[in-house]
Formats: sequence, C-alpha cells, structure tokens
Amino acid sequence: MENLHHIVVVGGGAGGLELVTRLGNKLGKKHKARISLVDAGLTHIWKPLLHEVAAGSLDASTNEINYRAHARKHHFEFQLGRLSDLDRRNKAIVIAPFLDEEGREVVPERRIQYDTLVIAIGSTANDFGTPGAQEHCLFLDSLKQARRFHNLMLNAFLRTNHESLQGHSHQLNISIIGAGATGVELAAELRLASRELPVYGMNHLQASDVSITVIEAAERILPALPERLSIAATRELERQNVVVLTGQPVSEIRKDSLLMKDGTELPSEMTIWAAGIKAPPFLAKLDGLEANRTNQLVVQQTLQTTLDANIFAFGDCAACPQPNSDHSVPPRAQAAHQQADALFKTLRNRLQGKEPVPFVYNDHGSLINFSRYTTVGNLMGNLSGRSMYIEGKVARLFYVSLYRMHQVALHGFLRTGVIWLMDKISRAMHPRLKLH
Repeated sequence: MENLHHIVVVGGGAGGLELVTRLGNKLGKKHKARISLVDAGLTHIWKPLLHEVAAGSLDASTNEINYRAHARKHHFEFQLGRLSDLDRRNKAIVIAPFLDEEGREVVPERRIQYDTLVIAIGSTANDFGTPGAQEHCLFLDSLKQARRFHNLMLNAFLRTNHESLQGHSHQLNISIIGAGATGVELAAELRLASRELPVYGMNHLQASDVSITVIEAAERILPALPERLSIAATRELERQNVVVLTGQPVSEIRKDSLLMKDGTELPSEMTIWAAGIKAPPFLAKLDGLEANRTNQLVVQQTLQTTLDANIFAFGDCAACPQPNSDHSVPPRAQAAHQQADALFKTLRNRLQGKEPVPFVYNDHGSLINFSRYTTVGNLMGNLSGRSMYIEGKVARLFYVSLYRMHQVALHGFLRTGVIWLMDKISRAMHPRLKLH
C-alpha cells in the first residue's frame, strides 16, 4: 500500500467528489493507486441546491452524502480537515488542527504526503470590499450558512406574523444583492416560502407582508447569460411580485438598510449577498503557485498548475484557459463535472506514463429554476452551436436531470433510481417546506 502512487484530492465539492469516486472505483479498488480525499466537512451536498436549503424547500439531511461512508463504498480514504499549507519540495500538504465547537483540539495538525495533488476547494462570495457586507450580510457558500439563513428566515416570518396578529402590521424587507442564477432562484424560493407558511399556522402572514428585492449592478439580471433569458427571468420575477432593480450598485450595507450609489437608502431587515465569487484567499500564498486577482490558481489547459506539473486544480478555484478564447472556463457546475471527467482520464494516463488530456469546455446551456412556478433556459446544440430557448415542464425536466446526473456519477444508475423513488415518497409524506 505504501508503494502505491498516492493521489490526494483536496475538496469534496461537486467536481472533487465525482473525481475521487471514479478514481476509487477504477484505481483504488484494483490497488493501482492510493486515493485520498481531504475536506473540512463530514458531508457533501450539491452546492447549486444551497438556496433551496436556505428557503426550506429542500431538506438537506435527505440529500447529504457522508464522506466516510462514501469512501468505504468507493475504495478511497477520507481525511477530515482544512488545507492550511503546502510543501512542494517534500510533496506534502499540511492539514490544520481540527477543533470542536468548544475550541478544543480533536485532531492535531497533520502532514499528508502525495505523488499527485488535486486542489478542488471551490469558491466563496466576493463582496468586493463593500462596507458593511461582512457584518450585515448573509452568505450561501456552505451548508452551515444555508441552515443559519433558514433559521433566521423562519424567525423573521414568525415575528412578522406575530406583529400582524397584534395589529401592528409591519412589512419584512428582504434584499438579495446580485442577480446571477443563485440570486434569481433564491428570490423565487423565498416568494414560495412566503406563500406556503400561512398554510402551516402563520395565518396572519400574507405574501404581501414580505417584500423581496433583487439588486443587480449591471444593466440586466443574469448578465452572463443570453439577453432573451434575462428578459424572461425578469418577467417571471415581476409576476411573482419580486422587485427587480438593475443598474443599481450598492455602496454600503447597514444593519437594517442598504445605501445605493445614487444616495438612495432602502430598508432591508435581511440582506443576502449573492454577487460574484472568488477563490479562498490562502490559495494566493500557497507555496508560490501562480494565482490571479480573485485568488484562483492559474492552470494550463491540462489543469496542471503553471509552476508544478504534479499539482492540478479545477472547478471554481482554478483559472483554466480555453483555445481561441480570452476567457477562462466559467465557474459553473457543468464545467466542474466536465473537468472531473477530463482529469480522471489524465490521472489514469499519468500512471501509465501517457500524456495528459487537454480540457475543452462545452457549454450545454443554462437553466434558471423559479421554484415550483416555472423553469426557463437555453440549450446549446452540439452540432449547430445555436441556442434553443425552452421553458415550463420541458425546462424543468432538464433542470432536475442536472442533479440526477451528479447523483449517477456518485452512485450509479440503479442507486440513483432508488434515491429518486425515495425522494418522491418523502415529498408525499412531509410538509412542502422544512419548518424547523
């Protein structure tokens, strides 16, 4: 075991867990390599689902994957901890001490030797240094943050319901800064929650008591997607009584309000930051590896870091060039899925002394889900390269299939089918919203 080539993957997000699962099944199981996953958490959940967890339309506990159990089933090792340093000369990573909630050390600092290192630690929200953002905004970068948001939301709705019961009607103002896919979809989920909660005892809470505003600094929402999709999304948000403000940069976040660049002050009891992403800051200082201004590790088209051929990076934490383009691969789930597939082939080739596989991103389109209301999107034709606009049930089917494809990559077709059936049963037996 000690003489086997050791592949260490840091980060069990969508791409990282898919990669380590395939490596375990194909290389670890046959003792062709030793595979290890390092992550700071005990469980995995698909990050595009976090806004549903936050709004209560998805119960995270039924969609989490335990890393230890998954590792045992798929022939890799799991190490709990957070990457804190890198020693390229001795080909080792340093894992920070693991502390419990009381601050007591559970596991001391460790060093893990590697032959090949893969960094896939994802991204965090980029607040661009906006005053008050860290102090007064809620973020949705992790399951812990999503659960905290959910509890705060339930309490805010309960407070509003009680005030209305006492005859002191007060509007709850919720602001979402950033109208990318997460911000737009979160707005729809929150509107659904404001309409569903009265069914479960908050009889004095009206949807009109909850004001939801989406704020985008660009001239239109979903600025990275085709304009037709942006127009359709704007129309759908307005139909759901969500206020859409575009061309409106926020200059400061205060405790109960937002100050806009033009001097306007908007009331906001709950403010969510969903504008922009960046890689974790420590990557910019990781033993001399090249990083860009948003802390992403700069990689070649093979996903190898520019200064060390034994270290790979992919997903949101990597800036990967593309042929005939001035732009890097976009930070999207489908990109991480495709990169995991290419990197699996590269690492398998690496053990056989073969050349790495250059990564080429194929944009399959974009889908925006408005909770149970509707779904809109565009699909890219593989042959024509043209975009086809879709909406309604067809778009919803494609949207759901994205998550099912992720599950298939982790569990296989048969088990994913069982999981799908259990999801259907669970939805039939439990409330439509998570109420605790």
